[in-house]
Amino acid sequence: MTDTGTITRVLIAADKFKGSLTAAEVARHVAAGLRAARPALQVTSLPVADGGDGTVDAAVAGGFTAHEAEVTGPLGLPVTARFALRGDTAVIEMAEASGLRLLPPFTFAPMTATTYGTGELITAALDAGARTIVLGVGGSATTDGGAGMLTALGARLCDAEGDPLPHGGGPLRELAAADFSGLDPRLKDTEFILASDVDNPLTGPTGAAAVYGPQKGADPVEVEALDAALTTYARVLGETLGERARTLAQAPGAGAAGGIGYGALVALNATFRPGIEVLLEVLGFPRALAAAELVITGEGSLDEQTLHGKAPAGVAAAARAAGKPVLAVCGRLAIEPEALHAAGIEAAYPLTGLEPDPEVCIAQAGPLLERVARTLAEERL
Repeated sequence: MTDTGTITRVLIAADKFKGSLTAAEVARHVAAGLRAARPALQVTSLPVADGGDGTVDAAVAGGFTAHEAEVTGPLGLPVTARFALRGDTAVIEMAEASGLRLLPPFTFAPMTATTYGTGELITAALDAGARTIVLGVGGSATTDGGAGMLTALGARLCDAEGDPLPHGGGPLRELAAADFSGLDPRLKDTEFILASDVDNPLTGPTGAAAVYGPQKGADPVEVEALDAALTTYARVLGETLGERARTLAQAPGAGAAGGIGYGALVALNATFRPGIEVLLEVLGFPRALAAAELVITGEGSLDEQTLHGKAPAGVAAAARAAGKPVLAVCGRLAIEPEALHAAGIEAAYPLTGLEPDPEVCIAQAGPLLERVARTLAEERL
């Protein structure tokens, strides 16, 4: 337990509050609230992410430089996407190029949405000098197994007539041949880390289409068609690249972000790791943790999903391993105290504790978070 009155150095390592505050904004408001109550407190901010939405923002806040590139969006239209670079290490957030957030309101394209732009973003990072690429996946609009990404990088995926397949997961049911001889040669000398908070396989009842297809607008018939198309995709890649490609279809992480994990594992020789674990290393969390006496983490909704690979759970696990206490802030709290404690979080302070209306919490998240942080400081520091 924290010992009130003895804490002098605090590390804020929180994720975004989705729909209201970026991770950097969360850190800024928490820091303001803490200092309002304890002016002498030494506060260090390290915004974090788990590989999904907000990963590039967190990397830039952690000292990376943002780069922009015009790429193909999930619907085939041009979009401006960012990646982050420091030295020869790039952080790519596939949602920047192929994410649900790029779709018009109430518009989905489960059968045709493409990851082509993510491949173009990888090319842009290579052009900028990247030789280690952290590929953060999550928040995707796509279920194409990473086929679009690989095509953008030089692969050829053709039907029985030898014609290139159209964009999307649906057309993969017509895949008859794959040729990877045209892949960008720089890929062989580049280390890829697949950073994801999900470990689903590519196909089957827990695969990319079955579990995440409905979130991308797929109805039951389309889910079945997408799963069959991804099965064909894995079979043809197995025939082309060998048994390893067929086996990797059932590997943890292959089903991440509509199966882009599979494309990265098979053709980019990526290493799959939990997204928050990777990002904490890349952002320098161990060094910041060593200097702190208390860690404050959080995200918009602390719920059951938080406990399964989300940023606050990863932060709490690392802090607990270092013997450092952890508190959390959040928009809403939907975890029992026992589960919080089991995850290494002593207590959580939700905005709904001050304002029960969720819409008001979203609209006034910053000021409310400062009040919550001030209460936390008064009670715990």
